[in-house]
Amino acid sequence: MEDAFIQVRDLVKEFPGVKALKGVSFDIRKGSIHCVVGENGAGKSTFIKILTGAYTKSSGMITLDGEVFEPKSIRDAMNRGISVLYQELNVVDDLTTEENLSLGQEKSTLGFIRKNENTQKVMETIWGMDQTIKLHMPVYSLSVAQKQVIEIAKAINSECSVLVMDEPTASLSEDEVRRLFINIKKLKSKGITIIFISHKLSEIFEIGDYVTVFRDGHMVGDREVRELRASCGSVPESCVELVRMMIGKVVQEEYVPSKVDYSKKVLEVRHLSNRRLSDISFDLYRGEILGFYGLVGAGKTEIGRVLFGIDPYDGEIWVNGDKQTKKGVRSALKNGVAMIPEERRSDGIFSMLSIRENIPMMNIKTVLSKGLISYPKERKVADRFIQKMSIAARDREQSVVFLSGGNQQKVVIAKCLNRESDIILMDEPTRGVDVGAKEEIHNIIRSLSKEGKSVIVFSSELPEVIHLCDRIVLMHEGRIGEIMENRKDIDSDHIMQVIAGGN
Repeated sequence: MEDAFIQVRDLVKEFPGVKALKGVSFDIRKGSIHCVVGENGAGKSTFIKILTGAYTKSSGMITLDGEVFEPKSIRDAMNRGISVLYQELNVVDDLTTEENLSLGQEKSTLGFIRKNENTQKVMETIWGMDQTIKLHMPVYSLSVAQKQVIEIAKAINSECSVLVMDEPTASLSEDEVRRLFINIKKLKSKGITIIFISHKLSEIFEIGDYVTVFRDGHMVGDREVRELRASCGSVPESCVELVRMMIGKVVQEEYVPSKVDYSKKVLEVRHLSNRRLSDISFDLYRGEILGFYGLVGAGKTEIGRVLFGIDPYDGEIWVNGDKQTKKGVRSALKNGVAMIPEERRSDGIFSMLSIRENIPMMNIKTVLSKGLISYPKERKVADRFIQKMSIAARDREQSVVFLSGGNQQKVVIAKCLNRESDIILMDEPTRGVDVGAKEEIHNIIRSLSKEGKSVIVFSSELPEVIHLCDRIVLMHEGRIGEIMENRKDIDSDHIMQVIAGGN
């Protein structure tokens, strides 16, 4: 490509026993929004880490603006104009906006920190994207979208020419995504090249100019988005051609009713309220997959936190016919309730521990022998769930931090299953995982239902609850708007009207 700003040729990256990139070649145009997609473990992250100086390549070549590019460190890449906006944002919540902007660049006189003259320049960039952010505001008071604005502004003012955005919409509401896309287009208009990584195919069609598909360490497709858009019609999130490139097959899910035992209530919630919830009442039956759907902030996560004993509440919770008088996580676990949290990396896994060490954590008794942890028992438990959950890993001793997002989520689910709980709460169970891993997790949930487990799925993805859940609870501003039976001709427009606060 004659106007390529970044050229990648025969890029190879090998780790001991693993070849993560296998001769990848493609081009990225200057001032374009270039999307990179693929399953977890396909090689996307490895490529980005080489581009940003976190890894060194094994062989091959990258050129940047016509010059050979071989960054030896992240700082080296930044000096060449490449910045990264990670999914886990690099901000300090306990500091103010101003303190975050000058963090690591403080200047002092006689031991006293003085104001950074560059701060005002960065704030002007911030106000061009969001005028509600102020210098004195503590960052913990900002939304994820506002924190992203701070990170983007810092990158722009470091005079970056390439901004890599890794899953930037994973924690955003629809309105925040819309504002982020407006800001991305502003960056593009300034000639900044955007490399946009996402698992949400609809976003590729909304924001992208070009898309490169990785699979199993290979580059398997490099297309102009408008060409794909013409062939995919009005449903880009299920674009057959793009999905086939990503996973080698077409994934088509449809709702299959569970064998629910409606004579057996395993959970009854009556008039549950707290500072975020108002008069929540519903039932859960044996073998049922119950979905809670609503916009970000509608109260889904808060219900899960109450049921798992994290947050206080008024009202009544009955489990298997027994009224719960004791509150707290320990009581919930004792009563057969387990939870898969939304934030798997911070709340669901011990990232530096191995798979073997993580899985027994919620039920340590399964690996004890005479009061001490038994290594043979740990191995047996880990191997059983690695096989049952199809966890793709080198072996049971691999640190969970080095697993793909989908396989990390499987480890979190395995921890809950090892607890042998009958009621499993899943908050955004497929957040940040690819199409193939999402299908696998959905099948795991369906298999739990067949085993007689009852599952509550809290999701902000409408296709997920429609394809998966037997009944759907529609939430709006901490209240239940409607509880509806799932069916093949379900009215999506009606659902959207309810969660938006309509009748």
